[in-house]
Amino acid sequence: MALLKKIFVLSLLLTPALVAPQVTLADNADAYYGVNDLIQQGVRLGNKDLRTAIAGIINVLLGFLGVIAVLLFLLGGFRWMLSMGSSEKIDEAKKTMGAGIVGIAIVLSAYAIASFVLGELYNATRQ
Repeated sequence: MALLKKIFVLSLLLTPALVAPQVTLADNADAYYGVNDLIQQGVRLGNKDLRTAIAGIINVLLGFLGVIAVLLFLLGGFRWMLSMGSSEKIDEAKKTMGAGIVGIAIVLSAYAIASFVLGELYNATRQ
């Protein structure tokens, strides 16, 4: 019975992957996608390198997450200042500040990893 259940779940997961190209007509490489209409209407499509665009998006997202982590740390500091000596409020403030520090560490390590991977990808695919 367990094997039959696994086969059923696997078939549910694989069916969309097998049907998607036919539904989206992805097998027709000569399909017209309307890019020429956009160009004729004056819409300027960028000519920036894809690697540079992806790196910019990653930097913006990591910057946003870094700001959130710093705000968490500041929120914990304000909670500590306004705790008026209550040990429960101080513990809650310490937890918030700890979460902010962990968030900053995660964002910095993610930036280092992304910078390394994108740099190596850029060097490997340079023309």
